[in-house]
Amino acid sequence: MEVLHITTENFESEVVKSEMPVLVDFWASWCGPCRMLAPVIEELAGELTDAKIGKINVDEEPDLAKKYGVMSIPTVIAFKNGEEVGRSVGFKPKNALVKLLK
Repeated sequence: MEVLHITTENFESEVVKSEMPVLVDFWASWCGPCRMLAPVIEELAGELTDAKIGKINVDEEPDLAKKYGVMSIPTVIAFKNGEEVGRSVGFKPKNALVKLLK
């Protein structure tokens, strides 16, 4: 699967109403740790068949970042049935992000 570009417009359909768990990376283009995490997020999207992987650019979607209390980036939030079930702040290895979904 590809990494989803999540916006205010598609957040409800892609995350809140998703039948699968969703891992969402809140990031920004100027953030060094976000750029380090990007290939890990891409890898997860290619490997996981039982979850969706998405990215939200906090500069383009500040309301979503505010709604979920994202104060530092990268912040990765796992959602199941539209509810937050896990959160990670800063660069983390792939296995730590997979654990958020479990």
